[in-house]
Amino acid sequence: MAAVGDLAATDLVLRTSLTDGPNGGAAGANKLWLPLWSGEVINAYDQYNIFENLISSKSLSGGFSYEFPVTGLVSLNASWDAGEELVGGDSSSTTFKVNLDKRPMAAHFETDNVDLLITQWDYRSELARQAGLTLSSTRDKQIVSALIAASVAAPLDSDPRGLGVSNFPAPAIVNTVNTGAIGFAVSNCTDAVALTILQKIENYLVLMQENDYPVQNVMCAVPPKVFQVIRALGIPRSGNTTFANQPMFGASDAYGGAGMNIQAGMNALSDSLDYMGVKIVKTNHIPRTTVAAGQAKYNLTCGTVDIFGIIFQKEAVAGLSLMGMKVDSIQDIRRNTQFTVASMLKGTGILRPELCQILIGLTAVQVSSVAVADTEGEVNTRALLAALLGAGTFIGEYAVTSA
Repeated sequence: MAAVGDLAATDLVLRTSLTDGPNGGAAGANKLWLPLWSGEVINAYDQYNIFENLISSKSLSGGFSYEFPVTGLVSLNASWDAGEELVGGDSSSTTFKVNLDKRPMAAHFETDNVDLLITQWDYRSELARQAGLTLSSTRDKQIVSALIAASVAAPLDSDPRGLGVSNFPAPAIVNTVNTGAIGFAVSNCTDAVALTILQKIENYLVLMQENDYPVQNVMCAVPPKVFQVIRALGIPRSGNTTFANQPMFGASDAYGGAGMNIQAGMNALSDSLDYMGVKIVKTNHIPRTTVAAGQAKYNLTCGTVDIFGIIFQKEAVAGLSLMGMKVDSIQDIRRNTQFTVASMLKGTGILRPELCQILIGLTAVQVSSVAVADTEGEVNTRALLAALLGAGTFIGEYAVTSA
């Protein structure tokens, strides 16, 4: 005789009838599989994604593109003489169009025991984590590719805002390497390079102010190694075993309490530092080789240049999403398995490349082959870097679409 409170057979999640268990979900043996797993995948995606909230994001309920408005210039007559006619300038409204990608990205797997995944959190959570991480990493790579492309895009010939090359930040050279494979310099980032990056952040802020650009929500994304060196600035690397001076980001009073005490780890990808109002974030998706993140425009050839980081603002790049995440599952009778797919349809486009600056390391040969813009040795053309990175397809989408 069953005790009061015992579960009956129809209460178990291992069920084969729509009438068994609570209402809702799909009919059949995997009745709770999609509601359970899809929610966990979405949670994992949000947990691992770094860049989705750092750019201008729009969610579409239909269609395949979104047009971001941009206005022309207001004219000025510093001295309006009698009888002189004002023509009103060129303030007509135009747009930048951003399209969804042609095909969605998909994380998928096949299992022979969906009931085990429903009832055992250890199994289901790992698959949800992997699916969310895979989709999130791919999306981050796409956005990073867009930021890199924006950092080397040339001004438009028909830009209604009248921006020229002098209004765009030049790619910032933070290190010169003579030998070694691409990526070697980033992996062996020194204190001198980290301090140079901080100096370039300051120069970026000055350029924004000089051109009346917004200086809000400025981010600097760097690889984990570079982040670690910036975090440890002030800690001696050789010689004596005592602090030469107080760590810059060690939460000391000397630097206004910036950072965190050295005994505390900042080892999560979500950790960040603040320097003069700029949030320094870390990412393991700044490429060292050719990117593989979807359609051709994302696949930049990054094996020719060391990329130490990207300084940008939210308005620089736009991201589109169609109806969030879609999860499907189907039972394959012939294979006696359950096939599950989590897919997302995204899109990415360049809006304001004048708000992007790439931090690079060039070889001595590359430095000697380019003209120098100023005493800091910065490249005076973004076209050189665009050619090295193969960013032409992405940049080609950056254009005024309507009048």
